[in-house]
Amino acid sequence: MSAIRVINGNYRGYTIQNTEFTLVSGFKSGARGNYVTVKNNGAFPKFPDTIRVAVDNISDIEFLSGETVSDNTVPFVAPKAAVEAETDEQAITRIRERFDILHEMTKACINGDIRAMIVSGPPGVGKSFGVEKIIDAATLFDQLAGRRLKAEVVKGAATPIGLYQTLYKYSDPNCVVVFDDCDSILLDDVSLNLLKGALDSGKKRKISWLSESSALKREGIPDSFDFKGSVIFITNLKFDKMKSQKLKDHLDALQSRCHYLDLTLDTMRDKILRIRQIAADGALFEDMGLDSQAENEVVCFMEDNRDRLREVSLRMAIKVAQLRKSFEHNWMAMARTTCMKPAD
Repeated sequence: MSAIRVINGNYRGYTIQNTEFTLVSGFKSGARGNYVTVKNNGAFPKFPDTIRVAVDNISDIEFLSGETVSDNTVPFVAPKAAVEAETDEQAITRIRERFDILHEMTKACINGDIRAMIVSGPPGVGKSFGVEKIIDAATLFDQLAGRRLKAEVVKGAATPIGLYQTLYKYSDPNCVVVFDDCDSILLDDVSLNLLKGALDSGKKRKISWLSESSALKREGIPDSFDFKGSVIFITNLKFDKMKSQKLKDHLDALQSRCHYLDLTLDTMRDKILRIRQIAADGALFEDMGLDSQAENEVVCFMEDNRDRLREVSLRMAIKVAQLRKSFEHNWMAMARTTCMKPAD
């Protein structure tokens, strides 16, 4: 194999200067820039045996043996598609902006300025995390005073009668009800119609229960009421990607009634970058006592093994970080055993 010296480059944020490596694959370029693939040679003990070192251009590499580069090497010109591809920094900015919008719109719902919002994104990326923090902050004084809260986060399955009761409970102005992971509501015609009523864009939103109910009588809930609160519906479904025409028609009707925020985390790369963004902002490994190098090792481990992890999510990042903290010297082996799917 050829030997090279990387005059100036970086790997995973670590600067590399005048360091010798065994070359695996020569100078190449991709959507994320120029790089060479080399043997780790112990330079980064906690990372894979083969690594990609990023370089600005071919002059950052000196061939010590084997393959050589002539003085008249034609400068590399990236294909148009690669030039126009979204960089990691641009993707992280896009993702952060979407979540900032989610948080600002949540505050607007609490203030009554926005009456309904649907939030779509894959599981495990923190859709509800920021919303819950804002809800908790808005209800803190009511909690301390023992007063009835003006907001609630409802998780899991909801029956039609339970949905009606919840909407009535938070039907006053400046009340907010958040439905998180309640996609079963979308699959039941009665629940769906109740939700449509709550999300309606008209000046008056009247919700009715047309069947006899001893539960409503027992709790003193009328068979119809005006809903003046706000609703945030958080879902894993992408409304514009549904194949069932019947369900798509219903979802289109919901979407037309309120604000629809797609967090655009559509690829595995987006999920990894979301994890990297939350870690960089200091919120992911908060209070775990890990230094920046350890945090970076956890994120890099997830990125290198993303195709074999049982899931790529913020929850998984925390699991791996717990192993990194508790088992400093063999945490990778333990993570491969407990967090990854068996090899085929």
